Amino acid sequence: MQERTSLEDSLQGIGKVTRELDDNIEMIELGEAEGDQGVVTEAENALKALKKEVARRELEALLSGEADRFDTYLEVHAGAGGTESQDWASMLLRMYTRWAEKHGFKIEYLEETQGEEAGIKSATIQISGHNAYGWLKTEGGVHRLVRISPYDSNARRHTSFSSVAIFPVVDDSIKIDINESDVRVDTMRSGGAGGQHVNKTESAVRLTHIPSGVAVVCQAGRSQHKNKAQAWDMLRARLYEIELKKREEKAAADQAAKTDIGWGHQIRSYVLQPYQMVKDLRTGVQTSDTSGVLDGDLDEFMAATLAQRAFGTSPGAIDDVD
Repeated sequence: MQERTSLEDSLQGIGKVTRELDDNIEMIELGEAEGDQGVVTEAENALKALKKEVARRELEALLSGEADRFDTYLEVHAGAGGTESQDWASMLLRMYTRWAEKHGFKIEYLEETQGEEAGIKSATIQISGHNAYGWLKTEGGVHRLVRISPYDSNARRHTSFSSVAIFPVVDDSIKIDINESDVRVDTMRSGGAGGQHVNKTESAVRLTHIPSGVAVVCQAGRSQHKNKAQAWDMLRARLYEIELKKREEKAAADQAAKTDIGWGHQIRSYVLQPYQMVKDLRTGVQTSDTSGVLDGDLDEFMAATLAQRAFGTSPGAIDDVD
């Protein structure tokens, strides 16, 4: 049913683009014949909007990987640096939740560990929607922030690092066999908000896959049973994502990007002082609209990285999206 819905959406999208293209070309011809510049201008603006829609559809055509259609888990981890990095981690989490909201995706918080003074040490959310993993899969890596610290009384410039991990939510069609003896189960009290019940009982669950070292935590539910079931789903998803990366022969590079949250491993830099610039270090795409990016305007960066993976450069239809 998911595949059918995806195919129907693609076909309907192609039909809509074709109809709107023909209609607006006809409107321009009529406007020019009648000397009505207002009609011509309106139709030309509609064609510009249609070009952006075509660019989006072209990018969606690139999302043909085995797991691209799945929902996704997104993890954020603060790097070394205490309050600075923890605040940056919370900013990244907000950035991705805003992006998801703008695309009509559903967001569910699964785990969040608050920082000592501000921000978060880590958080895990599930983003559900059409091609959620496909869109977000290129966002995994280390993100670097340069700004005047609001926590420094001397107003000095600080550099902070936080990492983002993306892995797909696998469905029943994907079989992941895990030997339960290879998994260590730990329970703990949930952190953060959640009421007296959540904070007084050991409802949070951490699963550690000993052979790979992969660990997942879930504290979203009130019951330990529910959290344990969710954690098993997350563990299967993490191991499946690792296998996908091995198939793509990129596991070594991706794992290296996750082992050290610091210099030399970042995928994107966000500079707020002394100038304003967000630059992707893989594609070279950059913008001075830092507030827009931190508010979830990430499509330009995702588009460029997806196109780079598919073509080695930007495809023609998205060269002029701006």
